Amino acid sequence: MSETNKLTKKEVKKAFWRWMFFSHANYNYERLQSTGVAYALSPILKKIYKDDPEQLSEALSRHLQFFNTEPSFGGPILSVSIAMEEQKAEGEPIEGTMVESFKTGLMGPIAGVGDSLFQGTLIPILLSLTIPFGSSGNIIMGPVAYGVLLLGIMLPLARWLWLQGYYTGRKGVTELLRSSLLQKIMFFCKYLGAIVMGALAASFVEVSTSLQIPLGSDSLDVQEQILDTLLLGILPLGITLGTYWMLKRRMKPTTVLVVLILIGVIGGAFGIIE
Repeated sequence: MSETNKLTKKEVKKAFWRWMFFSHANYNYERLQSTGVAYALSPILKKIYKDDPEQLSEALSRHLQFFNTEPSFGGPILSVSIAMEEQKAEGEPIEGTMVESFKTGLMGPIAGVGDSLFQGTLIPILLSLTIPFGSSGNIIMGPVAYGVLLLGIMLPLARWLWLQGYYTGRKGVTELLRSSLLQKIMFFCKYLGAIVMGALAASFVEVSTSLQIPLGSDSLDVQEQILDTLLLGILPLGITLGTYWMLKRRMKPTTVLVVLILIGVIGGAFGIIE
């Protein structure tokens, strides 16, 4: 491969931005993110294989195969693929099937890690910080702050991971997946996410009962004199744990929502809950 075919850091970064902003631009249920992958990598592949149209065609076809992962944390899969394509163009013994196998093998595990870190931990934490402001009408500290914080954390991290993938290659990514550091991060995020979800449930799930138990000329308030005495917020906790149990039983979210609506309607109609 001649010097004119070698990639620059600017071109690698450009591929990152194309991926981040257009990974789901043509999302479809046949190949999911494949067209986003092809769009992000096409300028790279055109430069690497500009002297070999047949190789370019094969490379584009390779990257139009089924692909689906978490975009931010999964970026290194593509940046490593760029490095592999570059090595292949230089004559190293890398087959096209190796690139495909690498992408296919890592897209699932990386998606699990990325979803746990971003959607399962970071987003709930940011929402717990900004929803109270948004619900009180503060647009700046609510939705605006949420968007700024989310992009301010995710984009620099995703960009760093993309460049690390390109410069360290397959070895660096596989070592990261096998390292104890990643396991420690996942352990921390798992319990931090549980704490955050508990805080959100305590703050936003409001359920109480208006039941009164007649005791001669007086009555016993079930909510204040029984439930709150046993455990403050026991009904919201019960609803939260019940929802979690239904989801763990692999019930569809829409089914869980219908169950909760029915509980609210029936309980409200009979004056059991409010």
